[in-house]
Amino acid sequence: MYPPSRKDFISLTLSDPHSHSYNNGKHRRQSCWRKWKQLSRLQRSLILFLLALLLIFGLLSYPSITEQWGGKQCNARTFTGRDRSFQLVKWTDWRQYVMPSDMRWKGYKDHAWGHDELKPISKSFGEWFGLGLTLIDSLDTMWIMGLKEEFEEAKNWVEKELSFNKNVDVNLFETTIRILGGLLSSYHLTGDQLFLEKAKDLGSRLMPAFKTPSKIPFSDVNIGKGTAHPPRWTSDSTLAEVTSIQLEFRELSRLTQDPQYQDVVNEIMKLVHKLPGKQDGLVPMFINTNSGQFTHKGVFTLGARADSYYEYLLKQWLQGGKTEDDLLEDYLQAVEGVKKHLVKQTGPSRLTFVGELSHNRFNPKMDHLVCFLPGTLALGAHNNLPGDHMDLAVQLMETCHQMYTQMETGLSPEIAHFSLQASDGRDVIVKVSLRHHYLRPKPMHRQPRLHCLFSQWEGTTCTNIPPLVQVSGGGYTSINNVRDPVNPGPRDKMESFFLGETLKYLYLLFSDDMELLSLDKYVFNTEAHPLPIWPSPPK
Repeated sequence: MYPPSRKDFISLTLSDPHSHSYNNGKHRRQSCWRKWKQLSRLQRSLILFLLALLLIFGLLSYPSITEQWGGKQCNARTFTGRDRSFQLVKWTDWRQYVMPSDMRWKGYKDHAWGHDELKPISKSFGEWFGLGLTLIDSLDTMWIMGLKEEFEEAKNWVEKELSFNKNVDVNLFETTIRILGGLLSSYHLTGDQLFLEKAKDLGSRLMPAFKTPSKIPFSDVNIGKGTAHPPRWTSDSTLAEVTSIQLEFRELSRLTQDPQYQDVVNEIMKLVHKLPGKQDGLVPMFINTNSGQFTHKGVFTLGARADSYYEYLLKQWLQGGKTEDDLLEDYLQAVEGVKKHLVKQTGPSRLTFVGELSHNRFNPKMDHLVCFLPGTLALGAHNNLPGDHMDLAVQLMETCHQMYTQMETGLSPEIAHFSLQASDGRDVIVKVSLRHHYLRPKPMHRQPRLHCLFSQWEGTTCTNIPPLVQVSGGGYTSINNVRDPVNPGPRDKMESFFLGETLKYLYLLFSDDMELLSLDKYVFNTEAHPLPIWPSPPK
């Protein structure tokens, strides 16, 4: 039913182009053996005795090493390849992901400081917008983990180096969730006005994106010139992008007492609420910036281009103090639509998954991104929404877990297909072109402390943590092939959300401080930046 159990620790070797090969290896081995034979018997005995003592000391000290982590006696073994360039390693204790002394920050600081993303294998950097994405995405993570020295260094860069007065096109959605969200979250955690002032500057520069005939924003905006435009190939915007900027813009209005930010994003939700073209609450993936109408109708997915629309319906309702009935209505209707049209079970193991619908034809395809849904459903159930939402959440969480465990590397593919035939040998099928894996924070994505909501997962901190591809010198990398543990094809890219989301969620997931960013006080944006839930208005 499932593939044979695999080793938790897989050593990988990447050839080092700077290494030197030796042609006289045989001669060197003979020379070493000759020198050993020239030693006296006493000298050889002493050397062997010392080596034996070192081995015994290492074995005796090993339990004390594991005990210092506290909790379960989990091992943290790592096997490195000959060239020590990168390795696929599964830690068996969550603390080894997120201990403050090793937050995987060093690689970024040494090789990509102030740039958008670290390229850990080549020890260089990549740029997207040139705005320090990883640094800003990680600010609140460092603060939450107590990395005050690292936080102060990053804050100093924000104060002295970060400027939005640049002739550069940025994506409205990505800039909002990563940079605006990161600045707002850092302001709330620290109370430092620097972050709010930067957020106000950025927010005002993003506003030209909303100057369209339909009030549906363009996807791209030049924050230096104050101009905006759609992609070159279409006048459409992605539905998830235009409906997943609301938490941040609404909060910016609340803090600045300037309603323009909230007005423009609320108008989007009002338009989408009444648009024709939905199917039992499910929405198409694209919306036109000229007409304000859905395009590519009849195609419904909870994966890319639609996912966070459903997430933000619930989270806006929570953020506003549960007062906006249209948001709740759209969310509840969408969940029913998912259950009616998209939820199926695999043939071999009866795993529950969420597929896609294209003109009434079902496709058993599920993006890794869909693993946001268990946490969202659980959050709704936590806030007294229907109990069967929690039942579905538990089932989907197991499927997301299996998307990892059924892969030879222990890492989930970006897109999976599921077998509907009982005679098939495995549940999860991965097409060759879809075997890549990013450093996404699923399945712990969107909701920290799921172990409080999924009670049957409590006490499994040593077994449910997926492995990661670690690079010597600092950092982690995405890979191209989750089915090949020997040569997974490292992509030489550490996404900003690895530090901003993945490590933060792991830290919060198993934190003993249950009041740290309580789900009753904060709502997390889709980039894991916590924003406060607004006080309930007086009755």
